[in-house]
Amino acid sequence: MGNTNSLLEKIQKRYFDNEFRALGWHGTFQDYLEIVRKDPKVLRTAYQRLYDMVMSYGTEEYEDSRKKMVHYKFFDDPIDNGKDAVFGLDAYLMKFMNILKAAAYRYGPERRVILLHGPVGSSKSTIVRLLKKGLEHYSRTDDGAIYSFEWVNVPKFFNDPDNSPRETIACPMHEDPMHLVPAELRFDFIKDLIGEENAHLYQVEGELCPSCRQIYRDLGNMYNGDMNKVLEHVRVKRILLSEKDRVGIGTFQPKDEKNQDSTELTGDINYRKIAEYGSDSDPRAFNFDGEFNVANRGIIEFIEVLKLDVAFLYDLLGASQEHKIKPKKFPQTDIDEVIIGHTNEPEYKKLQNNEFMEALRDRTVKIDIPYITRWSEEIKIY
Repeated sequence: MGNTNSLLEKIQKRYFDNEFRALGWHGTFQDYLEIVRKDPKVLRTAYQRLYDMVMSYGTEEYEDSRKKMVHYKFFDDPIDNGKDAVFGLDAYLMKFMNILKAAAYRYGPERRVILLHGPVGSSKSTIVRLLKKGLEHYSRTDDGAIYSFEWVNVPKFFNDPDNSPRETIACPMHEDPMHLVPAELRFDFIKDLIGEENAHLYQVEGELCPSCRQIYRDLGNMYNGDMNKVLEHVRVKRILLSEKDRVGIGTFQPKDEKNQDSTELTGDINYRKIAEYGSDSDPRAFNFDGEFNVANRGIIEFIEVLKLDVAFLYDLLGASQEHKIKPKKFPQTDIDEVIIGHTNEPEYKKLQNNEFMEALRDRTVKIDIPYITRWSEEIKIY
């Protein structure tokens, strides 16, 4: 039996030192560019990162009825010693991984909603839970490092910057710092940094969120367009994906239609700050904390996606096809995230028979997740 001080010291060394020192890196924008130059993988899209995460655990090849099969070891749940392991579904997980690989290489599925379809209790939600858990763990490794940024020493009111209080504002959507480079110049900039082949593989699309765009513009005006001085207000930091902290992982579940609206997906006005900033269209008076916002750079799960009200489907269609969302009173905002939903057979039949849902049918990639039919696989569950 140890004393309380030694026990707390053990927690400090094993958890907090690692969490806040090794993983709590921060630096300048120039420091970040040096990281990108040495390891271009930090520029990966959400689909590329998810695919690499699964593949990092390795595969095994075997034959089944003269068919070549691939078993992905990640789905054995090595993170939690098999707690959420998936058995007997290798053929269907192979299809899932083929779609994920195609999305990672920008062949088209990255602009679709991945829909897991199957009966109740067939491991659909378990597979998504595994993916979210894997991303959380992967973001804590050197291979899975992700970076975002915050604005430091920014005047609260730009009409009188010399006398205004200063504040630190983190990007609410955890954007890639490369968004600070204008979109029309970005490809050539990245090509000069990491070479043409890598620049094509790791394309950074999209622009700054409304909140960061306004700060970027105001600082540019304050410094008469001197970008170097603007970037002095940027502090790049490493972020850790976490569903509990709402960083890079989101979950949306249908509820009563009367008590749920699309602001749960795209954020809502902060009425307390309207009086402070004088307008409800000021980004500082808006909470960019909808599920699409917080899931940026990672993954969003739609539980029973086909039970959603039609009003939500418009947001879902734009998010999947265009990689954009439309927060209230703001322009379309770029997102980069894997959109995955799951549904049971009755709701899927309704989708097939509803002519008004044709747009959603065209924007989904269905993956069947059936019951296990081999007793040798099923006994592993119990």
